[in-house]
Parts: sequence; structure tokens; C-alpha cells
Amino acid sequence: MKKTYTTVLTIAGSDGSGGAGIQADIKTFAALECYGLSVITVLTAQNTKGVTALYPMSKKCVTGQFRALASDMAIDAVKIGMLGNANIIKALAALLKELKGNPPVILDTILASSGGVTLLPPEAIHLMKEKLFPLASLITPNLPETALLLGMKYPPKTPEAIEKAATRLLETGATSVLVKGGHGEGEECYDCLLHENHYFWFSSKKINSSNTHGTGCTLSSAIAAFMAKGLTIECAAREAKSYVDRALQAGAEYRLGNGNGPLHHFCQQWR
Repeated sequence: MKKTYTTVLTIAGSDGSGGAGIQADIKTFAALECYGLSVITVLTAQNTKGVTALYPMSKKCVTGQFRALASDMAIDAVKIGMLGNANIIKALAALLKELKGNPPVILDTILASSGGVTLLPPEAIHLMKEKLFPLASLITPNLPETALLLGMKYPPKTPEAIEKAATRLLETGATSVLVKGGHGEGEECYDCLLHENHYFWFSSKKINSSNTHGTGCTLSSAIAAFMAKGLTIECAAREAKSYVDRALQAGAEYRLGNGNGPLHHFCQQWR
């Protein structure tokens, strides 16, 4: 009897530079011994220096990609990244309900690029919260995204403020929330996971590197991969953070382009 792959579907934007988006997701899945499937929501023109143009797919195009995959293959987990616009959000909300087996859905709430380019129109943010948060097993906003999602003037800084923000995000409909602390002050990175009324804190020393492009994409994809393999949210988040830390450390030794370079997704496989 033939083996079966552990499959993870990424629904996200395409990054031709390979550091983030669909490309980073598929590399992460492969590095963690999963088979990657993809639905492209937005084509981007970008490099290590930033995003210069966005080309969202039509609702028909996204629907066609999704149904072609779901009608033929089992999907063990879903990762959602850049959404593009309100029409794509509406389409995905309906499509996710068609999936068989109720696989875990990890939603990376990408609102803007690291260079400040808006990747989801403000009017679509409320729709994402309304339509997709209730379908997500986990949402993974960073501190600035947390502030935008909650209408806060400034990102939360203290552990108490972060836990309060996570609770407020949970009330919007998601099952679990991981507030990523990479934008916080100090030499340590603290991430807060709220799951089943418990707060779990993960910490690691910040890595001095200019090659951080795609860190959020990679973390959410790694969580999806580990959950596809059967790990709980808490264990998946812990293992994913460890993987990202190794990829960041290894990526700091390389140079690609003239801006913010990528992580080294295959640091465990390359010699």
C-alpha cells in the first residue's frame, strides 16, 4: 500500500523574490516534511527592497483554484496569508465551508508589508474579522496588526496589555489567538498564545539580522504544518517558533539582493 502525504494548503499572495507569501509557505511545508498545495490570491511585484505593485486575482480565479484542489486531494491543514480585497474574503468564507474533514485553519492577518505598503484595504478588515475569524482555528497578528484590528492608537506593550488584547481578539470569533511580539522592545521576543482560556508565553532572544523578510508567513505556515501532522496548537506554536528561530539564524549568514533578505527555510537540510 502506498504512503500518503501530509498536505497543507496555502491561500496567499505570490512573492517572486521567494522570501514571503506562497513561495515561503511551500518551502516551509517541504522543510517540515509536508506536501504544499497553493491558491494564489494576489500577484505582487516585489523584491528585497519592498512591494511595488499588487495584482489581485478575481473571485472566479480563486474559486477555480480552490475547488480544483479540494475536489481531488485530502487537505490536512490550511494556512491563509495575504487576502487582497473584500471579494476574495467573501469567496474564501464560502469555500472553507466546503472542505471535508474540518482541517485546522491558520489565518495570518497580513495588513501591510514591512515597508508600510497597505496589503488589505481598510474597508476589508472588518469583513475579514466577520467572515474569516469564526472559521479560523488560530489567528496570528503581530503587535501593530493587533492594534489595527482592535482600533487601538498604539500597539500593546506590557504582558498585561497583550493578554487583554488577545482576549479582545478572541471575542471577535477566532478559536485561538497568537499575538507575535517581534515588534516589541528589548532583546527578547515574547509571543502570547491564548487558547482554551489559557495564556501560553513563548520567548526567545532576538536575532540580529537584516534578513527577516517573510518571518510571519513562515511562522504561520510552520504552525499549519505541525498541526497537519497532529500536534496541538500549543505544541505546534512552540515547534514552529523554534523552526523560525533556526531559519532566521541561518539566514543571517547569507545575502540576497540589496534590502531585507529572506530566512533560510532549508537550514536543516542544506549542508
